[in-house]
Amino acid sequence: MMIAAPQLPSAFYRPSLALLTDLYELTMAYGYWKSRRADEEAVFHLFFRRHPFAGGFTVACGLAYAIDWLRNLRFDENDLAYLATLDGADGRLLFEPDFLRRLGQWEFACDVDAIPEGTVVFPHEPLLRVQGPIWQAQIIESALLNSLNFQTLIATKAARVCLAARGEPVLEFGLRRAQGIDGALAAARAAYVGGCEATSNVLAGRLFGIPVRGTHAHSWVMSFGGELESFQAYAEAMPNNCVFLVDTYDTLSGVRHAVEIGRWLRTQGHKLLGVRLDSGDLAYLSIEARKILDEAGFNDAVIVASSDLNERLIASLKEQHAAIGVWGVGTHLVTAFDEPALGGVYKLSALRQPGGPWRRCVKLSEQAAKSSTPGILEVRRYELAGEAIGDMIYDVELGCGDTGDALIVDPQDDTRRKRIASDAQGADLLTPVFRGGRLVYESPPLTAIRDRTRRQLECFSAGIKRFDNPHSYPAGLEPRLHELRKRLILEARGFGS
Repeated sequence: MMIAAPQLPSAFYRPSLALLTDLYELTMAYGYWKSRRADEEAVFHLFFRRHPFAGGFTVACGLAYAIDWLRNLRFDENDLAYLATLDGADGRLLFEPDFLRRLGQWEFACDVDAIPEGTVVFPHEPLLRVQGPIWQAQIIESALLNSLNFQTLIATKAARVCLAARGEPVLEFGLRRAQGIDGALAAARAAYVGGCEATSNVLAGRLFGIPVRGTHAHSWVMSFGGELESFQAYAEAMPNNCVFLVDTYDTLSGVRHAVEIGRWLRTQGHKLLGVRLDSGDLAYLSIEARKILDEAGFNDAVIVASSDLNERLIASLKEQHAAIGVWGVGTHLVTAFDEPALGGVYKLSALRQPGGPWRRCVKLSEQAAKSSTPGILEVRRYELAGEAIGDMIYDVELGCGDTGDALIVDPQDDTRRKRIASDAQGADLLTPVFRGGRLVYESPPLTAIRDRTRRQLECFSAGIKRFDNPHSYPAGLEPRLHELRKRLILEARGFGS
């Protein structure tokens, strides 16, 4: 049977998604148009300021969603008709008809560069750079943040969970607790990118080509006169998918009933795949269940655990030598339970008249961490003997210097610096995605993105991957960019020359 190629949101949303934006993006675009600045060229960068989960790394994800939205972005008649109904505080129309006609003639004209999905990234590094007419670059802000913030968060959470599982399969079980249909689908995709092996979400399986897994719930067992009867009926109905949920009544009795049905399955040419524990002392119960299964000759039957798992609980169970071979993680994964949002932002960093020189821009704040970095930014990652040793954020016009002279400066503390070894190899992370509004990038298959995450994590020291007090990976500014940023900040504060 042929399986349809993986799809993205534009394939299953019927209305136009052009209005997936905050109103202030449109009011600013209108303001640029009114002040005859719409075609002024701008550069924006999308980045985050700190790792989620108090961690030491983040996994970029969501670019394919962003690409799909951008390439299908059109303001249709219904969009324009709705915008024509909006009014201001004085009761007059918010947007002039000529501006709405301009929206109706939308042709995306920006250059977009992005760090590929599955790449390990760090604070202040541009995950995405947009260059083009300022009104267009402004309008697309909210949708880009929506796509990249959430999926980057979930991919990072999944990577942490998979690290805790130490190579054992992790299944994404979060559909029923996810934030709506969109949240469930995007989370299933991002969890797969982060390293999960499969999902329980069948629609995500169909749309994205992710393997799906699942057997039965407590209600199946409860609907029969007894547990043994329920297992027998399930085995007769689906002998090639028998992982029995054994904790409806008494967990270890449930394991013994699973063994009994497992013996019957063997007579039919099938096998008991495993049992699932969903409550109780998972360490103790898994060890005892393993004894029962092994003594009965079911050494290859796996023990699957669920029950509100997260990376720290999994790590604890591993330390207790729990006999669990597959981990089903739901709520804590798809909702990023302990930190439900990535603080990604989208900041203007350079402006110019078409064909003119660039004017670098910096955004200040009373909080030093919120001051932005000016310029047209790129990220260069340096590796030595296959291990990542430092990332340099640099301005493409200023350059990054020779490797032998490479130095990076912490953007939050310029006394913290790192010199890159002269024999290190550097490679830029941003890759062209759109040129003049034309798509020039082909998103890899989801399996390839997932493999990239695994390979990327292997390139970093164990210190950045630990959960408590992770090592701070060197990621900072090229010295000339650092000096430019400092000068612009001082000038903005009234201390310039």
